[in-house]
Amino acid sequence: MIDLRNLRNDPEGVIKAIGRRGEGREALDEVIKLDIQQREVAAQRDEIRNQIKTLSAEVGKLHKDGRGEEAAELQNESRELGKTEEEINDKADQIADEIRNILLSVPNIPSPECPEGKNEEDNVVLRYENFDEGSYQEHQRVPHWEAAKELGILDIERGTKLSGAMFVMYTGLGATLCRALIQYGLDRNADTYTEIRPPTLVKTETMVSTGHLPKFVDDAYHLERDDLWAIPTAEVPLTSLARDEILEESELPMKLMAHTSCFRREAGSAGRDTRGLLRVHEFDKVELLAYATPEQSPEIHEDILNRAESAVADLGLAYRVLDLCTGDLGASSARTFDIEVYAPGSDQWLEVSSVSWFSDYQARRANVRYRPDGEKGTAIVNTLNGSGLAVPRVWAALIETWRQPDGTIEIPEPLQPYMRGITTIG
Repeated sequence: MIDLRNLRNDPEGVIKAIGRRGEGREALDEVIKLDIQQREVAAQRDEIRNQIKTLSAEVGKLHKDGRGEEAAELQNESRELGKTEEEINDKADQIADEIRNILLSVPNIPSPECPEGKNEEDNVVLRYENFDEGSYQEHQRVPHWEAAKELGILDIERGTKLSGAMFVMYTGLGATLCRALIQYGLDRNADTYTEIRPPTLVKTETMVSTGHLPKFVDDAYHLERDDLWAIPTAEVPLTSLARDEILEESELPMKLMAHTSCFRREAGSAGRDTRGLLRVHEFDKVELLAYATPEQSPEIHEDILNRAESAVADLGLAYRVLDLCTGDLGASSARTFDIEVYAPGSDQWLEVSSVSWFSDYQARRANVRYRPDGEKGTAIVNTLNGSGLAVPRVWAALIETWRQPDGTIEIPEPLQPYMRGITTIG
C-alpha cells in the first residue's frame, strides 16, 4: 500500500498522482480525515499515560515517606486513568485499522514515466518483433483447439467432464510439450534466479501482501474450511517469502523463480473469448520475482523484460511489447510492460507476460525491509516480477505458428532437448 507519511506530508500531490488512474480521491480524503482523528486520539492517550507515570512516581514517594493513605488515593486515581487510557487506546487502534483497511483498496502511485490513458485502448505499443501478418499461410490459420484435437494432444471435453468449463486436459505429446515449456522456462533463467517450489495454497495475509486481496476476492479460489487460497500466480508466495523479515542490503537484489500451477476464476470473462486455451481456470507458469533496492529496480525491471521477451523470441513466435497506460495498470503496479504473442490461427494477440515494478507497495503490505549499508534504521524493499513463461497461451501460439501443411507441428529447436528426441508432433 502507499506510504501514509507521504499522504500526510503532501496530500494533494499524492491525490493528483493516484488520480492519473482515474480514481482515489474519495478514499484518500477519508484517510486524511481519519489520520488527523487518530493522531488526536493518540495524543490524548499519550497525555494520560504521562499522567499515570507521574502519579506512579508520586505514589512511590508517598509510600517511602510513610504516607500510605495519600498513596492509596493516588493509586485509585491512577487506576481510573488507566481505564480511560485503555478505552482511548482501543479507539486509536480502531481508527488505525480503519485507515489500513481503506489503504488496502487504494492503488499504487503510477510511475511518472507511465503513459496517460483511460483503458487498454490507450496502451502504447513499443515495438513488434518477428511479425509479418501477410507471411502466415493457410495451414497456420487453423485455431489451436482444432489443430490440437485433430492430433489428439488437447482434450477439452474430458477436461470439462472432470472439472467443469474452462478446465482443459493435455494428452500425449501435448502434455509433454507443457512439461518441455516449463523446463525451458526454468533452465534459461537458472543463471541468476534461484529456483523455489512454494506451496500452492496460502494464507489470507499472503494474498493480501501482493494486493490480490481484498480487491480480487471474486477471482480467487478459497478453501473456506482451512481458510487457504489457491494461488493465482507464484508472485503471491514469492512476494511473502521474506514477510516480516529484515534483509541486509548485501543480499539484494534477491532473484527468485518458481514453477507452479495457477488458479483463477476469471470472474470477469463473461462475454469474452474462452475457446481453447485463451482463458482457463488452471494453468502452469514459470514466474520471475526480485526483491531490490529502489536504485537497483530499473535494471532488474529491464532484465526481467529482456528474459521474458527472449523466451518467446527464441521459440520463433511473433510478439509485441506494450507500455501499459495509467488506466490499464494493475492496482499494485507502478509500471508494467506486457508481452503479447501473436496466434495466427486465433488471429489474436495473447498476453503471456506482465513485467511489473511495484515500488514499495507490495513490500509495505508484507513488511519486507532491509538495512541500507552505512545507514541507521531500515527501508522497505521494492518488488518486481514477470512471467518467465506462461504455458497455455505460448502453447497455443506455438501450435498455430509451427503447424505444417500436412497438419503436423514442428517442435522449435530450443524445446527439442525436452521432448525425448521428438521433433515433430503428428
